[in-house]
This record gives sequence, structure tokens and C-alpha cells, in this order.
Amino acid sequence: MNMDTPNDLVKYFDEHVSDILSILKKELSKIRAGKADPTMLQGINVLYYGNMTPLSQIAAINIVDIYTIEVKPWEKKMLQEIEKAINMSNLGLTPQNTGETVKIIVPPMSEERRISLVKMAKQEVEKGKVMVRNLRQECREKLKGLQKNGMSEDTVRKIETEIQIATDKYTKVIDNVLVEKEKNLKNVNDK
Repeated sequence: MNMDTPNDLVKYFDEHVSDILSILKKELSKIRAGKADPTMLQGINVLYYGNMTPLSQIAAINIVDIYTIEVKPWEKKMLQEIEKAINMSNLGLTPQNTGETVKIIVPPMSEERRISLVKMAKQEVEKGKVMVRNLRQECREKLKGLQKNGMSEDTVRKIETEIQIATDKYTKVIDNVLVEKEKNLKNVNDK
């Protein structure tokens, strides 16, 4: 992206922070909360006619009850490949091939496991915050270059202030994402 003007730089920052938030939410969705949730299977790819294909493109994924996910492939012959992909996913889930569907029972979590998952979520959130700070630093460096090329000091300060305000705003958004995830993970009443 061209970053020759202050508006380009602010737009660049906003677009990249939006990407960071998407990545963070995707990573946090992989941290399961003890309840059946179709997003748990989002990152799983299945060998389908020689190509690795997202599970959601070859099967319907449904929630049967609070602890059970049912995966029903469009083609019955894919049952074993789906089962294999889930086993290899390192999600800690054991698929059961029923001959028609693949059922996944999500066991309730212990308190110890919940605490461990909250720590994992906090680590992911911290990675997100570091990415936002690195992006802010990248924009500051670009501003210095623009100032050397003739941009006024007032304009540079104005853009730095805008980027800092945006950084603070997005940091709060990230903190709120963590609060929601913690609530989700600590909820012992999985009903």
C-alpha cells in the first residue's frame, strides 16, 4: 500500500489493526470452552480428491447438544478422512464414526484446565497487543521518513496523536475480547 500521505498512513494502520483483530479472534476461537462449538473445527482441513479442503466445505457441522458436535459429510466416503483429520488436529477431541456421521463429544473441563486455557488466551491477547504496538512503531518510522521529505512537524504530531489514540482504542477492544473469552472459559455452568 502507498503510504505517501498522512491519510494513507492512518488508513494503513486501521486496515492492519483490523487484520490483527481477526487473527486474534480466530486464535482465541481455537481455545475451547468445554461446550460444543462449530468454530472449534474451523482450522481443520481434510484430504478431498487430492486437495486439502476446509472441513466446512465438504460437510455440514451441527451442534446436537451442549457437548456434541455432529459432522455429516456430503459424500459418505469422506467419513474416514474427516475422522483422521480431526484426530490429527491436536484439539484433544476423539471423533466417533457412526457410519453416517462423525460425532465428537466435548468433555466438560476441570477447573485446572479452565485456568490453563485462560492463561493461553492471555498469551494470545498479549501477542495481539504486541502486533498493534509494532504496527504503531512501523507507522512512526514511516512518519519520520515523510517528515524528512518535507512533511510539517505539526502534521507529523497530528498523525502520531491519531495513531496513538487508535492504538489505545484497539488495545481496549483487545482487552474486551479477553474479558469475554475469560467469561466463556470460566463459566462452570455449561448449560
